[in-house]
Amino acid sequence: MSFVRAHSPEQREVRRNAILDTARAMLEEMPVSEVTLNGLSRRACMAKSNVLRYFESREAVLLELSAEALGEWVDALEADLAVGFDRSDPVSSRAVRVATVIADSLAARPVLCDLMSAQASVLEHNISTDTVLTYKRASLANIERLAGMVSTQLPELSGDDARKFTAMAALMATAAWTHCHTAPAVVAAYECDPALQFHKLEFDATLRESLELILAGLLSR
Repeated sequence: MSFVRAHSPEQREVRRNAILDTARAMLEEMPVSEVTLNGLSRRACMAKSNVLRYFESREAVLLELSAEALGEWVDALEADLAVGFDRSDPVSSRAVRVATVIADSLAARPVLCDLMSAQASVLEHNISTDTVLTYKRASLANIERLAGMVSTQLPELSGDDARKFTAMAALMATAAWTHCHTAPAVVAAYECDPALQFHKLEFDATLRESLELILAGLLSR
């Protein structure tokens, strides 16, 4: 297929969306680390140079998808947290519930977790300041929304502590995802030596317990 440059804003948007759709489909099939600019351009039936007309880098494509996935998760989480919420329940029970709902919902979104875990080390490199500003502003809006949801569930937390919790939750999710999805050689080592099972972590359980501990600490202050 020969490439015809898009001239109108509408045509450019169609091309951008086609690239995003291609990358989105690739992330359903492979981890972030295996999505390359060469592979993306082949799947989108474009030359690399043409993909770069619409996105400054492979990282810029994935960062936009990360922002999109984060927003979709926060939208869904609002509904999940509302189910069965009872303000009269003990604060400890509500804290455990918040931690459980967040951990379970993230465990159900492996693509988002993989993108989040690659953010600082991969996705925030090879991009411009303008791209960073766009992503960080969108992320901040989602953090504020999530902090508001946590405050609704746990009014005992101050607004600042609710925001601290959301920031810590994101850090714990990225750390837990990385440590729970190890290289084949590490998995094999765990299977060879039962004494190493301590290091073998399950993502949802690890994240849930970590979030419970963070909330308990914030609530006790």
